Amino acid sequence: MSPPAEPGRGTMRAFQRTIGVDYSGAETPTASLKGLRVYLAESDAAPREVPPPPSPRKYWTRRGIAEWLAERLAEDVPTLVGIDHGFSFPLRYFEAHGLLADWPAFLDDFQRHWPTDEDHTYVDFVRDGTVGNGAERQGNARWRRLTELRAGSAKSVFHFDVQGSVAKSTHAGIPWLRFLRQRLGPRVHFWPFDGWEVPAGRSAIAEVYPALWSRGFARDGRTSDQHDAFSIAAWLAMADRDGSLATFLQPRLSARDRAVAQVEGWILGVAGALDAVGGVTMPEGRGAADSLH
Repeated sequence: MSPPAEPGRGTMRAFQRTIGVDYSGAETPTASLKGLRVYLAESDAAPREVPPPPSPRKYWTRRGIAEWLAERLAEDVPTLVGIDHGFSFPLRYFEAHGLLADWPAFLDDFQRHWPTDEDHTYVDFVRDGTVGNGAERQGNARWRRLTELRAGSAKSVFHFDVQGSVAKSTHAGIPWLRFLRQRLGPRVHFWPFDGWEVPAGRSAIAEVYPALWSRGFARDGRTSDQHDAFSIAAWLAMADRDGSLATFLQPRLSARDRAVAQVEGWILGVAGALDAVGGVTMPEGRGAADSLH
């Protein structure tokens, strides 16, 4: 990724298009959900809403979005995708379940226990023990990722059944990240798990938190879900255009916090930590934390 330009000066854009996805963990992977919205921005045009393919379903499904993204990201068009759900879990989760600090292995392990990408499967079915084996891979709502602490208002990925919860969408969405990774391989860079620097010409997928940006864009009659997806695509395009994106892709983190964030993930746009509160407290015991040494 090229160094950032001075704000307003412009620079060569890293991505030819940006895509914003406002996610929903409701119902099943094949359910048509009003809360699933996709916006796409190309060149200097304003983001436009992308409707689902023609079918009896009025709205997107999670499976439909994953398959559509796989098609777009297979094209030879550098694309940056922002998705509104957690991409990983706090380091304490890895410690509690004896997991290595390895994100691809986490994706496999999670999908085995929480097969929320399978047809007829609700997140609540796994929570209730009807499907999968979620009881063996539980988290605690008090556990927070470093990036959530730095964001301030971001909720824990384990905080279910509250307003503004991201837990259900996270538990529904993570298996689809695995699907995209398996389908696309090295064509797509999962930031920051594959590294903080996105190789030139490569498409990338990042976790986002639209509340960071949505108030900065006029609503123009959009629903809250539409506006969140619009704001993601618009901010990513704007940041790429003015050169600030490169800075956000390299948040100011200590080496220790950077290692933690490559396991827990990072919300694109959240500031780093060297000029903020000190580094994350590592859990005791052997396991994920020890593998970061």
